[in-house]
Amino acid sequence: MRLILLRHAESLGNVDERAYCRIPDHALPLTPRGEEQARAAGTEVLRLLEPGPVAVYVSPYLRTRQTLQRMALGDVVERTVLEPRLREQDWGNLQDEGEQLTLKQQRQAYGHFFFRLPLGESGADVDDRVAAFLSELWISAADPAHPTNVLIVSHGLTIRLLCRRLFGWSIELFESLSNLDTCEHRVLDRHGTRWQLDRPFHQWRDSPDDSVQR
Repeated sequence: MRLILLRHAESLGNVDERAYCRIPDHALPLTPRGEEQARAAGTEVLRLLEPGPVAVYVSPYLRTRQTLQRMALGDVVERTVLEPRLREQDWGNLQDEGEQLTLKQQRQAYGHFFFRLPLGESGADVDDRVAAFLSELWISAADPAHPTNVLIVSHGLTIRLLCRRLFGWSIELFESLSNLDTCEHRVLDRHGTRWQLDRPFHQWRDSPDDSVQR
């Protein structure tokens, strides 16, 4: 089985953080640069998928759906599932510009995994729904009709937590890793019961518990 994890292309929120104060997070569109990124990613993903079909699981947010559309994967897609459990961490409706920076500073000091946004989720909440998604995916993938290639189009923190679950990474290691860049991907291949990552995530500090990406 092969998993391709792709972060959405550049969105309005990536270039203008004040956009979160006037547009719902789920409705933020791609920028023109993001549309170009997605088209380029489509070519690369098609190369990775040869020769078989793919099952696509995509966050229902506008930017992830637009990314998948611009990728133009065509007939290689056997099924597409809009999966709410792959959505971005919930910050709680429209954000307040005055509170945005304060909350991010508090989260950085407290820890991205356990810090609960006042009207939204903690990283641990996202971890729980990612675990539920993976459990259901393994059940679906046991059906011989399910493609062995799986593309997941999601968000930065969500993708890191998917990998945390798959590889059993510690929370300390998770918090030491950076999100993928917009439209960056990772490929995971399964060999027996073990998963192999094609290349590590950028690590901005050594993990306090000395654990490493495996």
